[in-house]
This record gives sequence, C-alpha cells and structure tokens, in this order.
Amino acid sequence: MEWIDIHAHLNMLEEGVEAAINNAKAVGVKKIITIGTQPEDHPIVLDIARKYYPEVYCTLGVHPHDGGTYTEAAGKFIEEHVTEPCVVAVGEIGLDYYYDNSPRELQKEAFRAQLEIARRTKMPVEIHTRDAEEDTIEILKEFKGEVNGLIHCFTGTEWLARQALDVGFNISISGVVTFKSADSLRETVKMLPLDRIHVETDSPFLAPIPMRGRKNTPAYVIHTAKFVADLKGISLEQLCEQTRINALKMFPKIQW
Repeated sequence: MEWIDIHAHLNMLEEGVEAAINNAKAVGVKKIITIGTQPEDHPIVLDIARKYYPEVYCTLGVHPHDGGTYTEAAGKFIEEHVTEPCVVAVGEIGLDYYYDNSPRELQKEAFRAQLEIARRTKMPVEIHTRDAEEDTIEILKEFKGEVNGLIHCFTGTEWLARQALDVGFNISISGVVTFKSADSLRETVKMLPLDRIHVETDSPFLAPIPMRGRKNTPAYVIHTAKFVADLKGISLEQLCEQTRINALKMFPKIQW
C-alpha cells in the first residue's frame, strides 16, 4: 500500500525533514504535501518541495491566524509561485474564530483574496476553519463551481460537512478522529462518501492514538487511516486506493 499525507508541516518537525520523509517512506507513505502558512515560511516550504520533488509537494497560503497581516505582496508571491510543478494548492487559508488571532473582517478579506488567486490560477485550496462554519460556507458559496479543494483537519459539525460537500469540497480527516472526545466527528466520518475523503497528519500536531503524547509525523498517517477504514467498514487496502485516487483528482500535479 502507498499513502499520501495531504497536510503536514515538514519545516516544523523536530526530527528534521529528511528523517521525516525517510520514516514515512519506510511505512508506505509515498507522497507528502507540506504547507505554507505565512509569508515568512513560503520560501522555506518551497525550498523543501523543490529539493524533495516529486516525493514532496507544497502549498502556499496565509493562515487565518495571520490574516490581519495579509498584504498584496504576499498574494503576489503566492500567485507567482503557485504555478511551479511542486506547488499543488493555495493554502492553508480560511477562518479561525476560536483564537481570533486576527480581526474577523481582516480574516475574511484575506480568505476571499486568496480564493480569488485560486480562481485565477485554477488551483485547488486547503481550508482551515474553526468556530467559523457559517462564514466559511457563505464565502465558499461565492466561488462555487470555480474553486475546489478540501476542508483540512476536519473537526466541525455534520452540517459543515454536508455544506462543504454541497459546494464541491472534500473532507480531510486527521488524528483527531481517534480521540476519545471525538464521538460526533466519528459519526460524521461514517456518512462521508468514500470518493470525497482524504487522510492527513497535520504534523507535528494532533498525533493519533496510539501515538498520543508524541510529536506527530507523516509516518503516523497510517494510524488515522486504519481508524477511518474501520469506521467506514472497509479494508485498509480499499481506503488506501480510494484516498490515492481522491488525492490525484484533487491535486493533478502530483506524479505517482
């Protein structure tokens, strides 16, 4: 079986980029998408993706935590580089009303601006949303049929999942689904169509059971995948094949 971790932060891993890639390959994780979250890390994630391409790809985007500092220069950098072979999406972008690290109106402005970049460049997006479900869907509806992508590290309600599916977005599941407190999330995962699901680590965050207490790493995506396969009542092999198909459809630049 060959897996893809569609959302990791390789530049944040204590074990180092090369060790993380090698450890992932050893357990069958063939591809990794590392994520840009702010202008300062964009050159870093680009360098990682360029160096390890085509095993590693990246996204470029300004996270909602930094939405208040989004600038035209940041958008220009994203738009200029998103056409590179190793860049597969605009992200991670979205809204976060849990921490409110940036004013909500500025988050929405940055979100819309980056969705416009995705529309112009015909690129998918990776979305972060927390405690901002209605505003997230309202904005995504403005781009329905013109921008596609996924909700990464999905932890929202069934309403959010159904609304996201309706506007053409897929759902990516992280290790949170294995947590004892995630009963409602597990029920939502059960209803998701198999052709709209992805798995991810969001490493170094949110290590799945049985790796809780450790720093997450792309190799651990296998544990989340096993859990999701059980929830869906399918074999691990079937989930592996389906998530590979889903990823290649979502991110057509990926070479398999």
